[in-house]
Amino acid sequence: MIARIRRAGLALGAGLFLAMPAALAQAPAPAEETPEMFPAGPNRDEAFYACIACHNFKLVAAQGLSREKWGETLDWMLSKHNMPALAADERGKVLDYLVEAFPPKAPSLQGGWKNPFLN
Repeated sequence: MIARIRRAGLALGAGLFLAMPAALAQAPAPAEETPEMFPAGPNRDEAFYACIACHNFKLVAAQGLSREKWGETLDWMLSKHNMPALAADERGKVLDYLVEAFPPKAPSLQGGWKNPFLN
């Protein structure tokens, strides 16, 4: 009896293993991010392309910082993660968009929002 259960389990496992590549091939690929997926505004493209060189833009959009904190975050990425430095005018454009599109978030009743980059 146990041997029959094992054979049935192995057959089922093998069938699932063989069917998996076909199922994965049919799964839709995740959509690539585009600037148009985020709030419209001056300098959106500059900010989008400056940020996606290292990570997805959804990570950026999930933040919400003051201009000072956005600037500190850029400085932190420069010093700790070897982010390429932005020219002064480019940095200003990126900061302008980030402050306008993703302003500081209101603190919640559970201790407020904490920026994961500044820990």
